Amino acid sequence: MRLKFACEIRTGLEDADFWLQRRGSTKSIGKPTRDYSRDNIGIKITSKDILPAYLYYALEHLFVSGYWEQFAIGTTNLKNLRLEDVKNVKLGGM
Repeated sequence: MRLKFACEIRTGLEDADFWLQRRGSTKSIGKPTRDYSRDNIGIKITSKDILPAYLYYALEHLFVSGYWEQFAIGTTNLKNLRLEDVKNVKLGGM
């Protein structure tokens, strides 16, 4: 199952369970945070089968393992992470 089927994922989502850093260096994009910023990608879990803490740490694992680096777009040192790349993360097979 893909993340987009279990969560609401968008920027400017103030009441999200947590957020992913959308802009920054190749090494910093995709970092989960519990601090709201309108530029970050908000993740609000809509499925009753997923605990917010579990998903937070699963996405932290993806960040630490360098998973998001392959999706960094931009020609300068400022890289971006697209919403579609986050929405298409596979749950269960992370």
